[in-house]
Amino acid sequence: MSWGRRYFAVQSVAGALWWIAVCTLPGVRSATLGSLDPVVVAVFDVPLFVVASALAAAGSRAAAVVTTGWTALVLAALAVWATATTEAGAGVLVMIGATVGSALALALVVLGRVPTEWLTTGPLRFRTADPDARRRHVLGTVLQITVFWGLFLGVLPLAIAAAEHRWRLHPTLPDGVVTTAVVTGAVAVVAASALGIASAAAMSTQGAGTPLPSAMPNRLVIAGPYRSVRNPMALAGIAQGVAVGLLLTSWMVVVYALAGSIVWNCVVRPLEEADLDHRFGDDFRRYAARVRCWVPRWPVPASTPADAISPPRR
Repeated sequence: MSWGRRYFAVQSVAGALWWIAVCTLPGVRSATLGSLDPVVVAVFDVPLFVVASALAAAGSRAAAVVTTGWTALVLAALAVWATATTEAGAGVLVMIGATVGSALALALVVLGRVPTEWLTTGPLRFRTADPDARRRHVLGTVLQITVFWGLFLGVLPLAIAAAEHRWRLHPTLPDGVVTTAVVTGAVAVVAASALGIASAAAMSTQGAGTPLPSAMPNRLVIAGPYRSVRNPMALAGIAQGVAVGLLLTSWMVVVYALAGSIVWNCVVRPLEEADLDHRFGDDFRRYAARVRCWVPRWPVPASTPADAISPPRR
C-alpha cells in the first residue's frame, strides 16, 4: 500500500471516530460544528469523507478525487460559517489539516509522487538574469522585497490574526506575557529584516541577479551573510514571520511561519539546490560541504573568502 493510500485509510478511521465523538461529546460537537445540525452534515460527510476515504485507501482513484474535493469544499464552507458566526473555529483548523493531507495523498495516489517541480514552471521557472542589467537587478530586488514583505509579513498575518480572534481561538494572555512577546517580536523583526536586506543586497550586487527564480544570479554568491549560512534570506523570512506573530500575539501566525519553513525546506530548497548544483557544479558542492543550510557558523570559516564568487558552468 502506498503512503497516499495509507493516509486515506487513517483519514477514514479518524473521520469515523470524529463522528462518534460528535454524537457523544457535546464539547466536540460545539467546537467543530457550532450550531450546525450534525444530522444534515453527516448525510453528506459520511459517504463523501469517511466512506470515500476508505475506498481511496482500497485503491480507487475516483474516490480519492471525490474525498479531496469534498474536504476542500467543507473547509471553504466551514471557514465562511465560522467567520460569519464566530462558531466552529476548531473545525476549520481540523479541515485545513485534512485538506492539505488529502491533496498530498491524492497526488501520491494519482501520480505516485508530489509534483513539486510544478512550482518552477511558467513565470517561476528558473532562468538566469541578464548579467549586464545590474541596476535592474537592484530595482527588481527592492520591488520583490516590498511585494513579498507586504504580502507575507503584512496582509496574510493580519488576516490570520483576525481569523484567530473571529473564530475564538485566541487565548487570553496575561499583560506581562503580551508585553514580553511584543518587545521580543519587535527586536527580532528588526534583526531578521536587516539580515534579509543584507542577503538580498549581496545577491543582486555580487551575484548579478535577483532572489527571484525568474532572474537567478549569474554567479555563486558566498559573500556577506552567505559566508556563514547557505540560506540567509529564507532564515530571515522565517524569523520575520515568527516575529510578526509575536508582535500580534498570534499563535496561528507563528504556526503559519513555521509551516512556511517546512514547505520551503522540503519543497523549494531541493529544487533550488539542484539548480545550483547543475549550474555551478563542484563550486557549489564544496560550498555546501563547509557551510550549513540553516545553522550559521561562527566565526566564519577562514576557508570561505568574502569575495568567493564563481561564474556558472556552460
